[in-house]
Amino acid sequence: MQLEQFNQLPDEEALAAVRPCLDVERWGDAIVTSRPFSSRQELLAFAAEAAWPFTESELERALSHHPRIGERAAGEAHEASLSRSEQAALDISQTTAESLAAGNRAYEEKFDRVFLIRAAGRSSEEILAALNARLGHTAEEEQAIVDHQLREIAALRLEGVVSA
Repeated sequence: MQLEQFNQLPDEEALAAVRPCLDVERWGDAIVTSRPFSSRQELLAFAAEAAWPFTESELERALSHHPRIGERAAGEAHEASLSRSEQAALDISQTTAESLAAGNRAYEEKFDRVFLIRAAGRSSEEILAALNARLGHTAEEEQAIVDHQLREIAALRLEGVVSA
């Protein structure tokens, strides 16, 4: 939809439009209540900082919509569809798939959450290298990275929802 149309939607409809981008209530509410935006760039810049930082429960809820990297999201929900399209370009060899699966398990054991990275524009090897590097982080370091990755993914999705 066009930005002008987004700016004029009733709050409930506008919230429904942005919720699949990032299921963090404070984030969606902040965007909807801050309308109108004068440009798409203004909207995206605002969205990048909205509701910062996310709480642990907000991160948990948002991450619940993301499949393990290298796996395809199941289900018919809009978030699952977005996730499938974001990972669609990954060309994953059997060896890389096995390494990603092992890395995902190690990450989940260490951080008790799914590994999250913006897949769009990255190769499977780049993602595997990032996963392995992030296994060396502390919980606090990783919390900041996950927050940032969620925001990158949300921005990409929001770009798909609201056009110039």
